[in-house]
Amino acid sequence: MTYLELGQAVRELRLRQKISQQQMADHLAISRTTLNAFELGRSGDVGLKKVMKMLDYLGSEISLREKSPFPTFEELRDGR
Repeated sequence: MTYLELGQAVRELRLRQKISQQQMADHLAISRTTLNAFELGRSGDVGLKKVMKMLDYLGSEISLREKSPFPTFEELRDGR
């Protein structure tokens, strides 16, 4: 998953739960501008701690898995 894809996933989770950027930003004590930039993949300064807080707020988490030597279906589809 790329940084952009992670931001898009956070956006999709937020929208699915009908939470505005301002609501989420206020609850997490971050700026709405930071959240917006992260969701659009425009900000490289959002630390892992903030991302973890965002995901926790949305009821999600990141899990690690061993990387396969073979491309995923999504990677093949996207030409990566």
